[in-house]
Amino acid sequence: MELQINNQKLEFELNEISIQTMLNLYCPNKQKGIAVAVNSSVIPKSDWENYLLQETDEILIITATQGG
Repeated sequence: MELQINNQKLEFELNEISIQTMLNLYCPNKQKGIAVAVNSSVIPKSDWENYLLQETDEILIITATQGG
């Protein structure tokens, strides 16, 4: 399955992939302090395990930062 993540096309060998599985493969060590939006809608972390992604989805991974 080809997914567009942060404006970059990436290939995954799975036919079905949840947000959590995608994160485990894409950024296994950087999952704290992030938010995920699919097609401009933020998906609650509690839904990541069950939310199945489609190849047409635009996925944005946002990392929280400190500063002012």
